[in-house]
Amino acid sequence: MFRLSALLVLFLSANSVHADEVQVAVAANFAAPMKEIAARFEQDSGHKVLSTVGATGKFYAQIKNGAPFDILLAADDETPAKLEKEGAALPNTRFTYAIGKLVLWSGQPGLVDGKGDVLRKAGFEHLAIANPKLAPYGAAAVETMRKLNVYGALEPKLVVGESIAQAHQFVVSGAAPLGFVAMSQVYEGGKLKSGSVWAVPGNLYSPIRQDAVALEKGKGKPAVEAFLKYLKGDKAKAVIRSYGYDL
Repeated sequence: MFRLSALLVLFLSANSVHADEVQVAVAANFAAPMKEIAARFEQDSGHKVLSTVGATGKFYAQIKNGAPFDILLAADDETPAKLEKEGAALPNTRFTYAIGKLVLWSGQPGLVDGKGDVLRKAGFEHLAIANPKLAPYGAAAVETMRKLNVYGALEPKLVVGESIAQAHQFVVSGAAPLGFVAMSQVYEGGKLKSGSVWAVPGNLYSPIRQDAVALEKGKGKPAVEAFLKYLKGDKAKAVIRSYGYDL
């Protein structure tokens, strides 16, 4: 009995030596796929993932102020590149993990038409978007409205969320009848979860290339290298595609 217990302790100790923890700052649009990917990664690797979801612009400020993140999964490619240039991210670790898609969505069936003409009719009181200064999807929404020549008419109706998650919540709660959100928030398994939607054509906004990068605080951590490698693998890619992203 003593020998069995001793072997068990040794086994657990050996595993704890190899197990590691990784803290990941995750762009709000990627919250749902990240939850799935993290669960699969933990099961396959034994490492533990601690995720914090928020706006990319706020993450930049937090990282520059010493926030203990090991990895940033941004909603753009500019922020990781900037962090790398400023020495807050590890060189040669940055890559595009997903290309996001912008949609105009309402929880009400039939409100949003398949061409986005509802924006020109403007028969609604509020339109939700993410803060274009903090969230790339918010900047893409403004770019879209400007190209459609409707921004001037719609600007007084805008309800601005801190992140794309808050913009989505404004629509879910009814604070705004419709809003510009990420496709990943309203699609799952290739199907619209509810309501009505217009997938904004890619020529109306700059490509939303979402880059991952290892941060200085994650230097030398086995789980950091393992997670970034996993994110490039087939299992993670299948999850990412299922939420409507391109690769």
